Amino acid sequence: MRLLWKKSVFTDRSGYLFILPFYLLFIYFLLIPILEVVFYSLTDYNMFSGKKFIGLHNFSELWQDKVFIKSMKNTIVYLIFTLIPTMSIGLLCAIFLNTKLFNTSWARAFIFMPHIVSMVSVSMVWMWLYDPTFGIFNRILSTLGFDTLQWLVDPKTAMPSVIIMSIWKGIGYNMIIFLAGLQGIPRDYYEAAEVDGANKVKQFIHITVPLLAPATFFLFVTGVINSFNVFEQINVMTSGGPVNSTTTMVHQIYLRAFSEFKMGYASAQSVILLCGVMFITIINYRFGGSRKKYGDE
Repeated sequence: MRLLWKKSVFTDRSGYLFILPFYLLFIYFLLIPILEVVFYSLTDYNMFSGKKFIGLHNFSELWQDKVFIKSMKNTIVYLIFTLIPTMSIGLLCAIFLNTKLFNTSWARAFIFMPHIVSMVSVSMVWMWLYDPTFGIFNRILSTLGFDTLQWLVDPKTAMPSVIIMSIWKGIGYNMIIFLAGLQGIPRDYYEAAEVDGANKVKQFIHITVPLLAPATFFLFVTGVINSFNVFEQINVMTSGGPVNSTTTMVHQIYLRAFSEFKMGYASAQSVILLCGVMFITIINYRFGGSRKKYGDE
């Protein structure tokens, strides 16, 4: 008994040693920087002078900053009009790829390929596609007899242009997750539904949709978080313009911190963003963790 006890203690200590590097990296590169950002948000810090404690002044100033309020609205617009179409088209592609006719490796690779290309590279390519003079999109419009558009220059079309590119890039990832979920649904459910006389539509509503709920919820939560953190395509394609029509919360944080060197003010914006991401994460643990698996009663 004593030998077993010593062996158990040794095993437990070995387990702690194995996970120690992760927690050291987590504390040093994530937890400590988060605490520092919270501290800087309460100071007037510009990297060239000392940290002057000013309390909640940065936060009170945020709600009077029209550009920051605009960036919050733009982020929400980007979230809504990117997340829903991306998930819907991704599900549709997964359904087609789950059939014998379209279930080929090249079809999956073709749809998934944009996801693995870097966002900067994709943004540069789409800037060329959107070019007012030489872009393919305007050439197509001219060929069809329509007026050309100033895609990334006109405030009315700049954000929709970025959203279209983001949807195109995100479809592949959503497709893969949904396809894995579809292939994990037991075929017996559909066979039993066919015996009961349920058509394809009823099977989709009463079998596919409920059993895809974990995958759907996962994609929804990660999509919301990624939309809150959108930056690369905004910075490359529009730089937040024209007239702040595409600036987002992360883009504003970047400008305040590294263009104006208002680290305290940028930290306050980061704290607001952090609170939003934490709220989504809490919802994920609250509802996503309570989902039952297929075989549970």
